[in-house]
Amino acid sequence: MVQSVTKVIYRPDTQSTEEFVAMVNTAEFKRWKNGDTSIPLTEVVDSFEVYHSSQGHLLRPSRQQLENVFGTSKDVDVLTTILQNGKEQPVNGFSNGLGVTNIARTNAVIDCKGKGTSGI
Repeated sequence: MVQSVTKVIYRPDTQSTEEFVAMVNTAEFKRWKNGDTSIPLTEVVDSFEVYHSSQGHLLRPSRQQLENVFGTSKDVDVLTTILQNGKEQPVNGFSNGLGVTNIARTNAVIDCKGKGTSGI
């Protein structure tokens, strides 16, 4: 069974274009957010990775960026702040941008008859 994943987005202030993102397991996160502190953080987050975005691209923030915004670079403390103060945004799916979804719609040539490109 595929788990539902949600992005939690944290902005340091309302005027900031800077965002910090954590990926969480939706069901566990909702229970944790509603006060069930018996759920370990390892089950709430999809991974202990924090991502940073200021122009639409998700990148890993530097330790200095984390220190400046959160006062610490410890992943547990940073994630806890993001989860407590961030806003949920559902994720419909992940794409790595690789691969062709429909090879018939491309200009790719596959020659399996041994003629090379001269016979086309």
